[in-house]
Amino acid sequence: MTTISGTIGTEAQAAPKTKTRNLSLDRARTFLTLVVLLHHAVIPYTYFGHTDPTSFFGFDMIVLATDSFFMAMFFFLSGLFAWSGIARKGAQSYLADRLLRLGLPFVICAFTVIPLAYYAISLRHHPEIGFSEYWWNMVTKGPWPSGPIWFLWVLFAFDLIACILQRLSPNLLDPINRLSLHGRRRPAVFFAVMLAATAAVYVPGLMIYGPSSWFEFGPFSVQHGRVLLYASYFFFGAGIGVAHMDRGLLAADGRMAKVSWDWMVLAIVPYCLLWTLIYIKREILGNPSPLPNWYEGLYALCFAVFSVAVLFLILAFFQRFKQSGSARLLDPMQADAFGMFLVHYPIALWLQYWLFDYDLPAIVKAMVGFVLTVAFSWALTRALRKIPGATRVL
Repeated sequence: MTTISGTIGTEAQAAPKTKTRNLSLDRARTFLTLVVLLHHAVIPYTYFGHTDPTSFFGFDMIVLATDSFFMAMFFFLSGLFAWSGIARKGAQSYLADRLLRLGLPFVICAFTVIPLAYYAISLRHHPEIGFSEYWWNMVTKGPWPSGPIWFLWVLFAFDLIACILQRLSPNLLDPINRLSLHGRRRPAVFFAVMLAATAAVYVPGLMIYGPSSWFEFGPFSVQHGRVLLYASYFFFGAGIGVAHMDRGLLAADGRMAKVSWDWMVLAIVPYCLLWTLIYIKREILGNPSPLPNWYEGLYALCFAVFSVAVLFLILAFFQRFKQSGSARLLDPMQADAFGMFLVHYPIALWLQYWLFDYDLPAIVKAMVGFVLTVAFSWALTRALRKIPGATRVL
C-alpha cells in the first residue's frame, strides 16, 4: 500500500482506455433498476398513506427498505468510474459526455415523461382537464415535479464538483483508495469509516430539515436532508475507483464477499430498529410534528447503518454468486437498465390508474403493475435504442 500513496492520481491518468466490464457491478446496477420499478409499483398499496382502495402492510416494509438505500447506492455505483474517467478523458470531455448521458435525458424526460406520468394522477382529481392544458399549466405555472429523474441533474452536479476537485487536487481521494485496498482483507474497516462519514452528514441533515423538506425549482428537486448523504456515497465510490479497483474492496477474491451473511445481520438489526421507532412515533408520541430531535437523530443513525449495510450486502452477493444462474438472469437486461429507469414512471402510474377501479387484492394489483411495468419499459427501451445514435444516451 505504501508504494501507491503518492502515485494513484498519475496511475489513473495512465490507465488504458479499454474497459473490462465488471459483471458484479453491472448486475448490481440492473438489480437496483428493478428495485426502483418495484418501489414505484407498490407505493399506492402501502398501508400508511395508500392512494388505492386496497393496501397491504408488507408493501410498507418494502418501501421503507428500498427508500433507505437504493438512490444512495446508485450514486455510489456512478461514482466508481467518475474520478478515473475525469483523469483519463480530461474534465471538459468528461463533462461533455455526462451532459449527453444525463443532461439530455433530463430535459427530454422533464418535458415528456414526467407530464405523462403525473397526468394519470391529475385525472383522478380533475377528470375534465385535457393533457395539453395540463402540460401547459405544469410547465408555466407549476408545480413541475421531477419524479425519479431528479437523480440525473444531481448526479451531473456531483460530476461537475468532482471535475473541479480533481483539477484542484488530483490526489484528493487517495485516502479512500488506500482504505479500499486495505478493505480487500478487512472490509469491516471500510464499512466503519464509510458509516461514520455518511452518518456525520445525514444525521444533522435530517435533524435540521426533517424527512419532507425538498429543494424545488421547476423540475429540479432534491431532498435537503439527503443531498450530502448522496454526495458522500458518490465520493466514496469515486475514491474506490481512483485506481486498482480490482485489487481493493471490490476485488473478486476480496473478503467482503466471503462474509456476506455478516452484512445481512448488520442490515436486519437497524431495519427492525427503524420499525420500532416508527411504532414509538405513531403509538407513543402520537405522530407529532415536528418530531423531537432525539427521535430524528436515532432514526437517522439507524437509517445510515441500514443503508451502508445493504450496500455491502448487495455488492457482496453479486461478487460471491457471480457464476450462479440466478445472477445471470439479469444480464440480458443490463444494456437496457438505464433506459428502463428513464421511461418506467408513466407506465407504472398509468397501470395504477387503470387498476384503480378493479376489485382486486393489493398484492395482485401490485404484482400485475410491477410485471407489466418491467415488460413495457424494457420493450420500449429496446425500441428506442434502435433509433440511430440512441445507444449513446440510453
